[in-house]
Amino acid sequence: MPGRNADPPDRFNASGECWQAFSDLSCYTVALQDPLFIHQHVVDAYGAQHAGGNTRPITVVFGLIGLYLALERGYSGKEVQQAHMRIAKIRKDWPRLEPPGQPAALTVLDVLRVSPGPERDAMIRQWAAAVWESWADRRDWIRETTDEMVDRPRR
Repeated sequence: MPGRNADPPDRFNASGECWQAFSDLSCYTVALQDPLFIHQHVVDAYGAQHAGGNTRPITVVFGLIGLYLALERGYSGKEVQQAHMRIAKIRKDWPRLEPPGQPAALTVLDVLRVSPGPERDAMIRQWAAAVWESWADRRDWIRETTDEMVDRPRR
């Protein structure tokens, strides 16, 4: 992204400008007050797309889990959030995943370039799908790990 001397975030492998774009998109999605909570898909796509550097392992893995649940199992953002809470009670330790060799073709900036409304909301889903696709070498592990925890009987 073009440099504007914005400070990089402490928690993500991202430039300050990228973090600002994420913050702008977050303001948009939270303001929607959407009962399906599309904001969760933004958080997950951003977290998975910014692996490496300062990004914590749980951020990347939970991002990928959220993308899997949304894109392949049809979970709403609210359902993904509930699954994250359940998984966090089961497992605390996560491996550090190396970023994919080929990054996703879409970024948060591509989403912001689309007019607010249904078109932007659709672009969020396209971005999430592009990020999920970029992690081809880890998708089977994410599926198996997630299914084991999400589908297990509650006690």
